[in-house]
Amino acid sequence: MVKHIILWTLKEELSDTEKEKIKKEMKQELEGLKGKVPGLLDIHIQTEALPSSNAEVMLDSTLEDMEALKGYVAHKEHVRVANTFVRPYTQVRMCIDFEK
Repeated sequence: MVKHIILWTLKEELSDTEKEKIKKEMKQELEGLKGKVPGLLDIHIQTEALPSSNAEVMLDSTLEDMEALKGYVAHKEHVRVANTFVRPYTQVRMCIDFEK
């Protein structure tokens, strides 16, 4: 299995109200990929960070293997969600992938 974890910070110019709406949509859309993307075993989006955090959103996903991760990245539904609900609003993205 492969873990695919991403941390994002949202753009500074967004208001707190906008950030809350965006985080809710990111969670709904990204978690909605389960069952649509082959090899995606589990996906969870954390949007309720403690004040000690320096990221605002975390994606924690588990995929069958490296081939499934490659397929996830290129899958049309993932690309649609990323281009519509994530990339336009994020300022920093950090990612770690590892075999479990």
